[in-house]
Amino acid sequence: MKIMNYPVADQRQSRAVVHLCIALLATWSAGYFPLRGEAAPPNVVYIMADELGYFEPGFMGGKNIQTPNLDRMAAEGIRFDNLFAGSSVCAPTRCTFMTGKHSGHASVRSNGGGTPLRADEPTIASMLKPLGYATGGFGKWGCGGRDSTGVPEDHGFDVFLGFYDQVHAHSYYPPYLIRNSEEVVLPGNKGLSEGETYSQYVIHGAAVNFIRENASKPFFAYLPYTPPHGLFDIPDDDPAWALYKNKPWPEPARRYAAMVTMLDRQVGEVLALLRELGLEDRTLVFFSGDNGGADYFSSPEYPRGFHGANTHPETGVEYRGRKGNLYEGGLRVPFIARWPGKIKAGRTSDHLGYFPDVLPTIAELTGASAPKDIDGISFLPELIGADAAGHPQAEHDYLYWEIGDWIAIRQQNWRAVKPAKSDSWELYDLNTDPSESNDLAKEHPDKLSELIALAREAHEPVQEGTFKTTDRHERDRRAKFGRQDEREQPQRRGSRPTAHSMPTEGMLSNKDWKVARVSSENSGNKKFARNAIDGDPATHWHTRFSGTAAPPPHELVIDLGSNRNIRGFVYLGRQDGSWNGAVKDIEFSISDTAEEFGPPVAKATLERTKAPQTIPCDEHVGRYVRLRALNEYSSGNRFATVAELGILGE
Repeated sequence: MKIMNYPVADQRQSRAVVHLCIALLATWSAGYFPLRGEAAPPNVVYIMADELGYFEPGFMGGKNIQTPNLDRMAAEGIRFDNLFAGSSVCAPTRCTFMTGKHSGHASVRSNGGGTPLRADEPTIASMLKPLGYATGGFGKWGCGGRDSTGVPEDHGFDVFLGFYDQVHAHSYYPPYLIRNSEEVVLPGNKGLSEGETYSQYVIHGAAVNFIRENASKPFFAYLPYTPPHGLFDIPDDDPAWALYKNKPWPEPARRYAAMVTMLDRQVGEVLALLRELGLEDRTLVFFSGDNGGADYFSSPEYPRGFHGANTHPETGVEYRGRKGNLYEGGLRVPFIARWPGKIKAGRTSDHLGYFPDVLPTIAELTGASAPKDIDGISFLPELIGADAAGHPQAEHDYLYWEIGDWIAIRQQNWRAVKPAKSDSWELYDLNTDPSESNDLAKEHPDKLSELIALAREAHEPVQEGTFKTTDRHERDRRAKFGRQDEREQPQRRGSRPTAHSMPTEGMLSNKDWKVARVSSENSGNKKFARNAIDGDPATHWHTRFSGTAAPPPHELVIDLGSNRNIRGFVYLGRQDGSWNGAVKDIEFSISDTAEEFGPPVAKATLERTKAPQTIPCDEHVGRYVRLRALNEYSSGNRFATVAELGILGE
């Protein structure tokens, strides 16, 4: 395996510029360019923050988090209040952005992390290459793991440094990053939150180097940075942490705020570099989130999250939903653009659009040929004015989204939503009901039928890319936890390797057990409650994390089939490497009915371990066992997971 050593500096490769035809060079030198008066193609920088909430930055009214550079960028450019993400989760939204297709036509529609683009799919980068653009990406790709048809270097990027798989991306101290499918070692890193080399510093440094090294040619710099997505890690000596470390807030909320302010500083460094290189007037800079806010760090006092991602800080109006579902809160992102001399400063736009529109906008801006099968519409006239663009702004007939079982479609003020696990559609008038609290499906059946018909027309069966082999892809996913070199253990057909199995001595047989009741399960990726009693440690129950996720406590009630003598319980946490949903405080109750339970017969604070944990109790007789997960170890989450539930008795 080829290994590249840190520190990272993009290696300038000497190559003949054979892809620039003489005619194109002559055209540029003659002063022709799609924008009148421009003699050279503009540079494009797109910075995407991973999971930044809609109302969290200062320019959106946020009060908790300092974002002076972004605030200045908004003041010097344009803010879009209705330019939505392409999806409510990480991988699909990046695919819609890159390809100009909405999620009913995109090749990446799931959020497993490794689903690839097809080999023949154009992207923004591949569209710009024939025009002589240098193309670089730095951060989280999410459109195909290593050895797949979706790797960025096969889709127009000269260089991409960061994370190909999003599971790999969810550690700021991974043992390595990926550069053009090869590993870049990060010294001293052991995965998760343990290490010496903060990956975001490396990624940002490479992005800055790319801009500096390509200052003499047109460039496209795509910066899908991972902060502030959890894990919520930032070095204690980072200047941003000093601003929040003594705040009377939960520590994860402080870390999150510091990560946003650090990201803001890095945005400022990019803008300062463009000024230093004399490129400000030749560079269009975008900044946005990637999907709706996750309502992080919620509590009874702050039910929509500590920093109020989806709650207007002045009016208190809430956008329903959050990351993972298709209500407004799952799709609203902060979105600004700056281009001195071209974009009028201090503007706010209500133009209705979404991520698929970015590709055709850049195509029109640069004179590139956009693919014919895209769903996006250029919003260049809204950016720079109809006169400068040479035509008025076109508008969408509708916007369309799908993720899992969720479907949403918007047409002007009307918005129809089909939630997951439901056959019923909901209808909202956003002019009078921005919080989507008053379902008008029964009052306006004709309008709903019209939108449903459009939604059915917008969907086509997914056609994903493929892998040659998944060995390196799975290695990258294990690298999040520092387990990239672990050999997979022998496994039975249809199962995955696990670190631990359940004990057998003194355990009741689960042959006749059934799930009597469960408070929440995530069916979209088959994390059913029955997985907790299927005898396979490689599967697990996961409470709902897409759509409207229920808060703890989470309950799982098991029917043992008959009354049994019970004297303890065994909890086995998920075995796939992730710690999301690792239960901290747990309690068990026993009853003769599935609906009524007395006080718990056993309580415990579990350890953060993959090994099975035994919780003893005094002997009780009963047919039904209720497990209640009160909280979890992972910061900011409110889930619960169980790989296997065992019961001691006879």
